[in-house]
Amino acid sequence: MNEHIQSATVRAFIALAPPDEAKEELARELRSAYEAYPRMRWNRIEDWHITLAFLGELPVATIALLRPPLAELAGARRPVELALRGGGHFDERVLWTGIEGDLEGLHELAAEVRGIVKDCGVAFEDRPLRPHLTLARARRDDPSSAVETAAGLAGFVGRRWPAERLHLVVSNFGRGPEPIRYRDLAAWHFDGEQHG
Repeated sequence: MNEHIQSATVRAFIALAPPDEAKEELARELRSAYEAYPRMRWNRIEDWHITLAFLGELPVATIALLRPPLAELAGARRPVELALRGGGHFDERVLWTGIEGDLEGLHELAAEVRGIVKDCGVAFEDRPLRPHLTLARARRDDPSSAVETAAGLAGFVGRRWPAERLHLVVSNFGRGPEPIRYRDLAAWHFDGEQHG
């Protein structure tokens, strides 16, 4: 019974993703940290994303309700211009890089996305948006690696880029011992001429 319930749900979120050039620029900056801290659980570069709304575990049928209004939103909006910058950590264990650029536009987009989610009847934890991109998690017995890597990123300033697509993503988090993996269920280009 429990296995059937698990297979009928997905862990989902709505996000933006930097283009490959911006991710590769940051990966070059992190090269020495990859070597210095091999025990950190590094997120795969292809999984790097900026979460706009974390939805948690949802019935598969609910995902279908979200697709049309998210597609419509993306079609009506222009891309927001963003950049990756600096570094930090949550609780000395979760390493992240910051986001700069059109933060007002990013917050407006997140509010619109969350409005759609609520309109579709999806209950989720509507936490304030703290724009960041999670890079790695330190192991419990290794508290200094995230802190030291964040300090090493302090001077990093990445190129500006347009977030060209809105992504509906699912993960396998909590479904076994394997590393967290993400995959797009859908992605829509921002095609609009004006904000809002």
